[in-house]
Amino acid sequence: MTDTLRPPTPAVTEAPSSAAPAEPGGHQKLKRSIGVVGGTLLTLSCVTPASTLFVVVPDLFSSLGTATALTIAIGSLLCVGVAFCYSELGTLIPSAGGEYAMVSTMAGRLAGWLVFVLSLLVVMIVPPVIAMGTADYLTPVLHLDPSYAGAGVMILATLAGLLDLRANAWITGIFLVLEVIAAGVVAVLGFAHAERGPGSLVDLTVASGPGAGGAGSSGGVDTVTAMLIVSGLAIALFVTQGFSTAVYLSEELENPRRNVARTVLTTLAISSVIILVPVVAITMGAQSLTALTEGDISAMVTAWSNSAVGTFVSLCVALAIINAGIVMVIQNSRVLFASARDKAWPAPVNKALVRLGGTGAPWVATLLVGVPGAVLCFVNLDTLYGVTGVSVTGMYLLVAVAALLARRGSHGARSAWRMPLWPAVPVVLIAVLAYILSQQEVPYLLWTGGIVLAATLYWALYLRPRRETRWLVSIPEEELG
Repeated sequence: MTDTLRPPTPAVTEAPSSAAPAEPGGHQKLKRSIGVVGGTLLTLSCVTPASTLFVVVPDLFSSLGTATALTIAIGSLLCVGVAFCYSELGTLIPSAGGEYAMVSTMAGRLAGWLVFVLSLLVVMIVPPVIAMGTADYLTPVLHLDPSYAGAGVMILATLAGLLDLRANAWITGIFLVLEVIAAGVVAVLGFAHAERGPGSLVDLTVASGPGAGGAGSSGGVDTVTAMLIVSGLAIALFVTQGFSTAVYLSEELENPRRNVARTVLTTLAISSVIILVPVVAITMGAQSLTALTEGDISAMVTAWSNSAVGTFVSLCVALAIINAGIVMVIQNSRVLFASARDKAWPAPVNKALVRLGGTGAPWVATLLVGVPGAVLCFVNLDTLYGVTGVSVTGMYLLVAVAALLARRGSHGARSAWRMPLWPAVPVVLIAVLAYILSQQEVPYLLWTGGIVLAATLYWALYLRPRRETRWLVSIPEEELG
């Protein structure tokens, strides 16, 4: 990776041309309170590699079987390009608005608004998706309904999200250690009990039959086609999606021009290893193709060791899920905070969302993320997965477009981390992501498209006619020293 940090230009503090300057005395600004280590801990916890491994990856096993590791590896490779785009844009535009601030500045206000809507879908859906996995991993000690367990985790995460950010960095750091230990135990046990060689990672088969994730009436083996792998890439991109948290935290990171890029790229590298190595181990160590396709990782761990180890891993995963909920609520509340600061809503809503509590957290925005997240725990899980996959892919596509435009005019002269292989990286990403999007299931495309259409109407009927007073995407004055 090329870490090119250009020398700072003299006192570049004005907002880019398409961004509105902050109003004197009226611009709520988050304080810089965390360094690269704290930011990396928070960002890694948002990727929550272990809970993703134990909650999201089993769904991939059920449809992709032995092709799961290959699909995640391809998704991780694509995410390197996406991370380059985030790193360059995040250092040019260090705003809690994340994707929408970056895209609005580079590609225009409508594009930024659509990215905001897609990111809002992701930030509202992902936490409950992860939280509902808690019940499965508390089973050794407590039997709970997944929806109610998920709702409980969301409420707990919301309360924790109201604390000081430094305190949350330490809390999530401790939980992160536990989830990495759990992933490590799975990897060691899987490799130690390998039933098949490395060739199994590319034999592209999945079990069919009752309880094996297939539609057949008798146990059998199906071939995983290239189209299935392409379709699965939307979820594979979601697997490491949380590395973008570093951009959302850019207003609170010290020395954002250097630390945003470091945090994004380091987090992606670490999380990809933590997820991919255990997936390879599980693929090689599963007792049968049917067991692999069923994706019951806890049962595999117990079979490889004993019930005590299985219980330990399960409880570590449960803590990891709670950890993920806390960090996601923190991240997602910043998105709502920034949208209100940039006047995306009617005045009373904006005023409420920018309120900061005694700990410095945007408490109204935090509640509006956590409470609806608890409600979403009662929605069909497959629908949540599908809409999330489409939204993440579409969001990355628009970020890549913004990265392609990031060196026009004055933007090219500003001090920022610069990606290698520009403009090839964003151009290839745009083509690949557009193709992946075209291969998604129609119902999920329709759900997401309907929401985007409604958001476009809101833009056309409310925001655009009030362009002088609404959706004024502002970049906070930066500390360049």
